[in-house]
Amino acid sequence: MAWVPPGKDCGSCGIATCKEFVKTVKKGKKTESDCPFYAVEQCACQDKARYSGIDVTGAKYDFIIRAFPGEPSARKFIVPFRADLVEKWDIQPGALVTGRPAGPGCPLYHALRVLSANPVTGVLECHTVGPLAARKEKAFDVQAYHVHAFEGLAETVLRPPTLGLRQRFLPGYCMIDLAHTALVNMVLKKKDGAHVRVEDIRIL
Repeated sequence: MAWVPPGKDCGSCGIATCKEFVKTVKKGKKTESDCPFYAVEQCACQDKARYSGIDVTGAKYDFIIRAFPGEPSARKFIVPFRADLVEKWDIQPGALVTGRPAGPGCPLYHALRVLSANPVTGVLECHTVGPLAARKEKAFDVQAYHVHAFEGLAETVLRPPTLGLRQRFLPGYCMIDLAHTALVNMVLKKKDGAHVRVEDIRIL
């Protein structure tokens, strides 16, 4: 297999990681074209998928927010446009929620696995999971939501996250490779790296 997937571990092919996808292709159970990023190796998209520091619009970003060890993606905190649905639908940890992050203006529908749910504020702590999950199980479709925060490990590209600054960052595995901006409100040095939390998420 000369071609290799871009390392986004998005799950769109039905396999959890790109590394496992390669193994599955070698076994003949999948083909290279099962990867949604296949056929882009000739264009600049592949370089961006490897986090070049420049997003799909040509804008530079300071850092990437990656997943904590053992987790599938950075933690994402969302608030449905109708926050009362969290209590009304009794959304609990483990549930699958779908919707578009229309608050910051992202055009893509997302599938999110709930880690915690606050029935008072409506805040859902989630992992972004591959879109195939929504085809395999029932999901709570909130349709539109605000992105309240991201938490994860920061990987510096241009400059590290700095407490109190609004900076450009890229969520790890962002499928459209589009930089976001946010206010950095927590940076903790941990053994696994810089644990960062950003809030007031926007796409500018």
